[in-house]
Amino acid sequence: MVAAARAIETHRHGTLARDVYAEHFVRAAASADWPVHPHQVPDGDANPLWGRFARYFGLRTRVLDDFLLRSVHTGDARQVVLLGAGLDARAFRLDWPPGCVVFEIDREGVLAFKHQVLDGLSATPKAARVPIPIDLREDWAGALTDAGFDPTAPGVWLAEGLLFYLPAVAETHLIGRVDRLSTAGSALAFEVKLDKDLLEHRDSPLYTSTTRQIGIDLLDLFCREPRPDSAGDLVSKGWSTSVHTPFDFTRRHGRGPLPEPNDALAGNRWVFADKPLP
Repeated sequence: MVAAARAIETHRHGTLARDVYAEHFVRAAASADWPVHPHQVPDGDANPLWGRFARYFGLRTRVLDDFLLRSVHTGDARQVVLLGAGLDARAFRLDWPPGCVVFEIDREGVLAFKHQVLDGLSATPKAARVPIPIDLREDWAGALTDAGFDPTAPGVWLAEGLLFYLPAVAETHLIGRVDRLSTAGSALAFEVKLDKDLLEHRDSPLYTSTTRQIGIDLLDLFCREPRPDSAGDLVSKGWSTSVHTPFDFTRRHGRGPLPEPNDALAGNRWVFADKPLP
């Protein structure tokens, strides 16, 4: 779904984020009949899924692209870790500075599918790319260091659209591992969802439209346990954090979703954290 949204955003006039690989992932998957261009979207931007929600994913992609590039261009970090990388093609499409290594952690089947599609396109990464085929429920931290990640050097971490699918204890464990593997000068971005959002907006057009159009019930996929305060936990460990709504960036960029009644995006928060230098 995110790949289709990125493909649609790529073809928009004045796009916020370009991902030329996204539509190839969609066409190679069982979701090949999903739209990959704005003119294929029924009702255009009025479509809750492929209009508004796709714009959300386009905005999120741009904001997190900017976070990653800013982190490696303004600091000493040259290690980037994509947690639950999925069909993220940032190793191929972003302009990384020399010496960058992008570690992609996800299940073996996901990374194998991505490799097959990208290899078929003769795609060349713009940084050293290290796929790590492991489930995040396993010892991914050990696999990461075995693959060459140096915990004594700064790293940049990204958990995009991941944490609200995990049990609360798994989120806390993951954030704790990131902290332990991060030295001063490291940075982290992740997305969370407020508990009340799942209760107050169950019949949001975004959720009902997604179920109706592609047969995916997002509420069944989200973990409904009370969520930990991961941003607060990081502050207690010495990180500095900032928490934003997606709408903050809509206003900054002049594009993207704005608040609406019964809004499934109202509880989404994007968290940015830095582990300060001494």
